[in-house]
Amino acid sequence: MGLRGDAAIVGYTELPSTKRPTGPLEFTLEQWARLAKAALDDAGLSASDVDGICTTHLQESQIFVPSTVIEYLGIKANFAEMVDLGGASAAAMVWRAAAAIELGLCNAVLCVIPATPMTPVCAQKPLDVSELMYFGASSNRYGSPQAEFEIPYGNLGQNGPYGQVATLYGATYGYDERVMAKISVDQRVNANHTPGAIFRDVPITVDDVLTSPVIAAPLHMLEIVMPVMGGAAVLVTGAELARRSVNRPVWIKGFGERVPYKTPTYAQELLQTPMIKAAASAFSMAGLTPADMDMVSIYDCYTITVLLSLEDAGFCQKGKGLQFVAEHDLTFRGDFPMNTAGGQLGYGQAGTAGGMHHICDAARQIMGRSGATQVTDCNRAFVSGNGGILSEQTTLVLEGD
Repeated sequence: MGLRGDAAIVGYTELPSTKRPTGPLEFTLEQWARLAKAALDDAGLSASDVDGICTTHLQESQIFVPSTVIEYLGIKANFAEMVDLGGASAAAMVWRAAAAIELGLCNAVLCVIPATPMTPVCAQKPLDVSELMYFGASSNRYGSPQAEFEIPYGNLGQNGPYGQVATLYGATYGYDERVMAKISVDQRVNANHTPGAIFRDVPITVDDVLTSPVIAAPLHMLEIVMPVMGGAAVLVTGAELARRSVNRPVWIKGFGERVPYKTPTYAQELLQTPMIKAAASAFSMAGLTPADMDMVSIYDCYTITVLLSLEDAGFCQKGKGLQFVAEHDLTFRGDFPMNTAGGQLGYGQAGTAGGMHHICDAARQIMGRSGATQVTDCNRAFVSGNGGILSEQTTLVLEGD
């Protein structure tokens, strides 16, 4: 059971990372349309080919989000979905689009994540994000289990819990800060060669990482993503449209998804992440193994996320992640190319569009369009998405013709 591999990513777009707006402020709905058109143009296809969408939240529409997008775009959709899995949303969108296409529901699906955090507001009704973000991304509304059992005791946001996970890893398997810092350094090398990366012109060393402020022990500032402005989109189509595209089709051969909890309080074992099942599902469906991958694009909100994902996806044994990172060159020119566009640690994290960065990275490599960071003979890629604190994880196995 699973995908046949008959749906493909045929176009993509990713906005450059910026710290602040570079032009007039846009509504997220406007940016949705702009990203959609760019992905279609990239594929050489038309809006008239599109009959499905996947979206995340819009600031302008709290309900009926997919139909609001469809109405704005003026398309007739046979498939419409809103996905809310945090950083795992992008990969979740792509496999849902592929499944809908293989079921015959639609022919082409736009998967778009706008991520402009500043939109025009009305003085009479200003945008109020205080309740949403007051405790980070924790659910603090009355009636939420987090509001009752988590926030009052200090378990909130992301930095602290990820620091706790890293501390537990160190107590269980050992911890080498210099090796962990190498993850950031190798990805920064990739970012230094990638147009649009927020850190394109800023190289770093292991010592730079270790002398940056400790944000949540043992995690340093340069081991944590840089929030940026941006946005990204991909176009997924069936085989007929894929053959009409100007790009090499990137076939979606396998996927996995695992969502066992919201907060790590309820994890049965913190160091056994949902990636174990999500990755096993994707590889099994594709009939491939980790060793068959030519590059990987691993969700990298924190260096500890990368380490655990490499282990739990099967690229190395449990507890051997530090040794694996130390022994391999993770840059685009190395023996284990990872996050070749810089990852979120190097390119920047444009909200939930950060997850789409990894899909664009893998698609770009398989299409042979990565420029200075192109991996030689790149035909297969593994992509991961992560939401919450290791609580929502999705995976893709992608393959070129």
